[in-house]
Amino acid sequence: NDTSAKKNKKKKFVIVGGGWGGWGAAKALCQSTSSDEIEVTLVDALPDPTGQTPYLSKTGKPVEAGTRGFWKDYPNINALVEELHLKEEDIFTPFTNSSFYSPDGLEATAPVFSEATLPNLIPKELQDSIPSFLQDFVGQQAEEAFPQLPSPFGQVLATFPLFERIPLADRASMVGLLLATIDCLGSDEDVQAQYDRMTAHDLFIKFNLSKRLVDDFIRPTLLVGLFKPPEELSALVVMELLYYYALAHQDSFDVRWIKKGTVSDSLIAPLAKKLQNEYPLEVLGGCRVGEISLKKQSDDGDDQTLAVDTISYSTFDGETHTIQDIDGIVLALGCKGMENVIRSSPDLAKLEVFSKAASLKGIDVISSRIWFDRKVETRTPANVFSKFEALRGSGGTFFMLDQLQEDDPSLWGDDEEGENENGDAPRGSVVACDFYNAGALLSLSDEDIIRTLTEELLPSAVPKFADAKVVDSWVGKYPGVVSWFSPGSYDKRPPLEGAGSKTLPGLKCAGDWVRMGEREHGAKGLCQERAFVSGLEAANALLRDVDMGSSSSTAAEVLPVRDDEPQFKAGVALNREVMKFVPRFWVR
Repeated sequence: NDTSAKKNKKKKFVIVGGGWGGWGAAKALCQSTSSDEIEVTLVDALPDPTGQTPYLSKTGKPVEAGTRGFWKDYPNINALVEELHLKEEDIFTPFTNSSFYSPDGLEATAPVFSEATLPNLIPKELQDSIPSFLQDFVGQQAEEAFPQLPSPFGQVLATFPLFERIPLADRASMVGLLLATIDCLGSDEDVQAQYDRMTAHDLFIKFNLSKRLVDDFIRPTLLVGLFKPPEELSALVVMELLYYYALAHQDSFDVRWIKKGTVSDSLIAPLAKKLQNEYPLEVLGGCRVGEISLKKQSDDGDDQTLAVDTISYSTFDGETHTIQDIDGIVLALGCKGMENVIRSSPDLAKLEVFSKAASLKGIDVISSRIWFDRKVETRTPANVFSKFEALRGSGGTFFMLDQLQEDDPSLWGDDEEGENENGDAPRGSVVACDFYNAGALLSLSDEDIIRTLTEELLPSAVPKFADAKVVDSWVGKYPGVVSWFSPGSYDKRPPLEGAGSKTLPGLKCAGDWVRMGEREHGAKGLCQERAFVSGLEAANALLRDVDMGSSSSTAAEVLPVRDDEPQFKAGVALNREVMKFVPRFWVR
């Protein structure tokens, strides 16, 4: 009777972490079986991880830790939008261009590949020299989208006129790196581990990339895409990013942004509301997880398999609570959260896979928001700072939120009618500025950070900022919170399967930094799609390994990204044959 009751009791699952990975796991677990057979609890240190309580500055204006983009190949997040009965055009902006600024001026513009037209690809100084018999054809193409061409030819043509200052010879030096990318991503895990042990900087040198191309374009791209310079990044992860820019599909690198509000209130909040209203989900905000304790799965002396037992957590008021009789856990944590939990959990620290994960360090981030008294027009709403001394080695971005969000009154903390307590204050541009790899800036005061932006960086990029006055500002500092894909970090990153089904079947890991193994997805690097998918897959793995008794469960569907193009597949196949006879002298 005791055995029967144990099998028929509700299964209790706990998710630690309320980012995309945690909410992906919560969704998959809640929807896996009937509400009578499962209990799901999500625990997070944020006061309200559901996104329904806005994160406000001291003056009541909405702010956000980082501005996050949504790329073309985000099939599972796009499907989530549809499942929540939301419209993509209401949630996301159109795909946007991005501009790169240095002290020398505008360096380059990243295009919207899916919306490029033929006249846009011809430099203005050459358009007048087009032969007359082609003028009519060019005119007819003015409103037609540039055709999808095989990669990388489409990307080369679409970006040809948009690199304002980088000579063609410097851009052409990237060809060797494309070949290395085919070799790396088309090979097995052992070869990828060899690339992981290299720095991206070493790889650039071995394949003779132009110093100007690296300094003026690749370095700033990496600083805002992977948040570290090439000498501090794994070559493997850099090539995963390069694949999307140059080898996946012509439009794979097209990016759009949240149209109104933040990621949390636009997407997380409606998902959380649905799960809480329709499924057995409890959300514990303002709770910091401490110890996760384990026990032997059975009394059989020969069976060394472990099971999760209890989780302790503390609230903001200092009280400590315990969740007992847990059947499964998903650790949806970043590197800093993982370190804190493993340090507090001796049972987990004994397992090498978790102690290794806890040893990885994160990247410092600073987010800021500035409200100006007048409108400042920019070439593009999304922009990157490059090579400015004031960055102190960090990567910097600035986003014109008034352009992206079409002067939404809520940017100023106003209600829908545009009213607030300070309704007579001037309304100008609202700019979100973020710094990554920001350790050298963290010690600056908030006032000095805003002064660096308004007196040095912004006016140097767009001179009209010099005439705008600051009405209000906010700064948020987040040390060590973002995953750092350092050289040699691959085998230390936590596997989605945790310690494995034979050792600890009831604990899985989720997040953009996890190694997904056989469940690997096409979304790579630091991206929201990968984090969300990892949560779905972690829940699927947990349901597979936990004894659900008489209950039946359904795995969450995970949509793949678009398949590789034929020429990339052909390149991979050819490379595999060549590498049977050619040693990889450029890797260790």
